[in-house]
Amino acid sequence: MSLSFDPDTLPLPIGHFIGGELIEVPGEIDMKRPSDGKPYAGCPIASPATVDRAVETAKAALKTSNWGGLRPRERVRVMHAWADLIEAEAETLARMEALSSTRLISQLAAGDIAVTAEQIRFFAEFADKEGGDVVPTDDKTFGMILSEPYGVVGAITPWNFPVSMAGWKLGPALAAGNAVVLKPSEMTPFSTVYLAELAVRAGLPAGLFNVVLGDGLSTGTALTGHLDIAKVSFTGSTRAGSAIMENIARTGIKPVTLELGGKSPQIVFQDADLSKAADAIVGSVLFNAGQACVAATRVIVEASVAGQFTEALIARMADIGPGPTWDEATRYSPIISERQRDRIDAIVAAAIKEGGRCIAGGKPMDRSGYFYEPTLLTDLDPSSPAILEEIFGPVLTLQTFEDEEEAMALADHPTYGLAAGLFTSDLSRTIRLSRQIQAGTVWINRYSRSRDHILPTGGYKRSGIGKDLGREAYLANRKTKSVLISL
Repeated sequence: MSLSFDPDTLPLPIGHFIGGELIEVPGEIDMKRPSDGKPYAGCPIASPATVDRAVETAKAALKTSNWGGLRPRERVRVMHAWADLIEAEAETLARMEALSSTRLISQLAAGDIAVTAEQIRFFAEFADKEGGDVVPTDDKTFGMILSEPYGVVGAITPWNFPVSMAGWKLGPALAAGNAVVLKPSEMTPFSTVYLAELAVRAGLPAGLFNVVLGDGLSTGTALTGHLDIAKVSFTGSTRAGSAIMENIARTGIKPVTLELGGKSPQIVFQDADLSKAADAIVGSVLFNAGQACVAATRVIVEASVAGQFTEALIARMADIGPGPTWDEATRYSPIISERQRDRIDAIVAAAIKEGGRCIAGGKPMDRSGYFYEPTLLTDLDPSSPAILEEIFGPVLTLQTFEDEEEAMALADHPTYGLAAGLFTSDLSRTIRLSRQIQAGTVWINRYSRSRDHILPTGGYKRSGIGKDLGREAYLANRKTKSVLISL
């Protein structure tokens, strides 16, 4: 059965989802499909009053359902049923996501959607396996560390992987006994609304998971600054993360998890499997057209093999297969918007004007939609914005080194430290340099996540605070209390 579909006939749940019901409201933000630039819907903007309603509904649902106080296996049962429904409705979710986002229908049902269901199940299983502790004290006292949910968690997710990023936030927060009010990106909101509908159908008490649509300036600010939001979890740009921290500091103190921008180095030594390294790096920057915070954007290759490796990169970047996201034959994604495509092009043009050399791509593609050619830049000054700024597009920069010390100096970024890649056959070198690289994730002789959800993800420097995924994400949604009893 073909996954391809007609984008003009797909029904969409346009509205907020509060208290277990879709609240249909007119769209205020004009939305265009990245694949062809055609207007197709409007995204509503939740006012502060609507955000307040969603938060109050979540608070009430926590109290009436006693979600955080249930036997943990009851939470597990509901979340497993939700994961089952996500898998059963994978095609519908995939179509909603492919319509508005840059994600390809061929990658969604078996990829993003299936992974989201796995994540929900993974975090559910922490519910009855992580708790408090009895601690050693003298024989006249009894000491305990109690673990409790925060209450209502405010979550904001990005446009590049809408459903799976929602799973990152929802899985640990709900398994830990919290309620969630989530704002998806105004560019890609509708699959998240449908995800909330499935949660209620699976048995999650109505109101525990509410979705408010809107922009960051109005809706996002109201959500993160709300006095009854006990914790905030955000994935997006470093600039937006800084604004969220400022807003929280202005309205009250609360914990945050921030997964932010990146400019990941890929260090390739002459003893690496160069073919495998080229596959991994180009695969990363072509995946979702480089629109991922961990995209492998900075190639740092040993000078003795730089020519050979450059040819390998160029050959792989030529084989792309662009097309609409709703056609399962498509292998290469559009850029999310005309504005973002033009920003990519401006950075590339500036790099060339400043003396950089473009040896592949370098311009928008001549077709409908917001497509950009896979691009490789070299001969750049280290201070070039193409090297320093997160471009969020299919653009690689290439630098060379003579020894490890120079490689590490080039790899170290003044701002970002989200992920890094290291390609070498020297085991001692992998261990030694993995310890030196300032990044929250280091991939060795590969460049991609696996389905091992136990591995946390998060950044160093301005790439974020805290971790998503792993045991760390579950524990970040619980607060601890010390209790000391005199006997």
